[in-house]
Order: sequence, then C-alpha cells, then structure tokens
Amino acid sequence: MTLVWDGAPDHRAQEVAQAASALEISLEPLPAYSPDFMPVEHLWQWLRANVTYHTCYNSKAELIEQVSQFQQQINGCPFNLADRLWVKTHLDPESEKLRVSK
Repeated sequence: MTLVWDGAPDHRAQEVAQAASALEISLEPLPAYSPDFMPVEHLWQWLRANVTYHTCYNSKAELIEQVSQFQQQINGCPFNLADRLWVKTHLDPESEKLRVSK
C-alpha cells in the first residue's frame, strides 16, 4: 500500500516512518503546497471567493445558509464542478506564467 500525504511535521516523524514500514506501507510526500494536485484546495478557494471574501456575517446561521446555497449552486452544475476540481497531472507552463505574474 502507498500513502500519499502532505509534509506536515507529524507525517515526517520517525515513529510514523517506522510504523508505516512495519505495516509495509510506503509513504510518498506531496510537493510542498501543491494545490494543483489537491482538488479540494480549489473547492475551498471557490467557496471563499463566493461566500466569505470581504463579508462578515451577522451569525453562524447566516454563514451556514450561504455555504448551503453555494453547495446547491455547485451541485446544480456537475460539469462546472468537475471542470474546476479535475485533478491536474501536469502543469501548463503558459498557464503557470499567468498565475505567477498576477
């Protein structure tokens, strides 16, 4: 079995490596902050852009309602959801230039 995870300090502990080895688990770290290989990062960014950027809600209930509306919106268009959250197995150099230059 191979376990792919981030480089959090807990994940790099010697005890973890020893336990994984004893269980015949291969540990493969992700590159430092690699959102293009972690679709959930794009979901959080999308949620923040649509729900929380420059907004302070009056109550937790109001925030939860806005998150619920966002969830209904994205679930209403599966193609958009899949397109935005598709796992990228390679990076386009031209696209990366544009992203870095912003």
